[in-house]
Amino acid sequence: MDKDFDYKDIMIPADIEKKSFEIITNELGDRTFDPEIDPVVKRVIHATADFDYADNLSFSEHAVRKMQNAIRNGASIVTDTNMAKAGINKKKLAEFGGEVYCFMADSDVAEEAKKRSITRAAVSMEKAAGLGKNIIFVSGNAPTALMKIYELLTENKLIADSNITDGRSIVSGIIAVPVGFVHVVEAKELILETKVPHIVARGRKGGSNVAAAIVNAILYSM
Repeated sequence: MDKDFDYKDIMIPADIEKKSFEIITNELGDRTFDPEIDPVVKRVIHATADFDYADNLSFSEHAVRKMQNAIRNGASIVTDTNMAKAGINKKKLAEFGGEVYCFMADSDVAEEAKKRSITRAAVSMEKAAGLGKNIIFVSGNAPTALMKIYELLTENKLIADSNITDGRSIVSGIIAVPVGFVHVVEAKELILETKVPHIVARGRKGGSNVAAAIVNAILYSM
């Protein structure tokens, strides 16, 4: 511990966050980002203390702006973990008419997953496809969620065209940041192939905290 540290120097939360972002900006040095993605990159670094995210976050063209427009039009969020759901600022999202859903603990999802011997994350994405809503998918844990989203898009059970109103859910964005070793990299690369606005943490790194940080950065910069 710094010998000059004094507990009287502890700041209020808002000041701590402000100071943290100042440190992040300083440590990035000459490294700068497009103003649209800058808040996302820095909030993820803030959530993880990991500067690798300055390099491994991949954004499709104007992904942040497009997701913000979807949120303004009432888009909801579907996550693959209740941890990510807990970390997302639901009050801020609700200002625009959106909700956050996570079906991982639903009994019907668990039953269907067991019957078909597939993951609850995959079944959760199927359930989301039947909501008939405008959705931003947020994955911080399960690569099988991303694989299922890709499959549903390929089979036209999810659509990326907001002009179609036939009961299928519309995918307005995908935040693909699961962490892990098995199929994680491959699942993320699938999302990079889609035409849906996306933010992907390439490689093995990610997590529910990263997923929530990205969503909050998008919300706070609106």
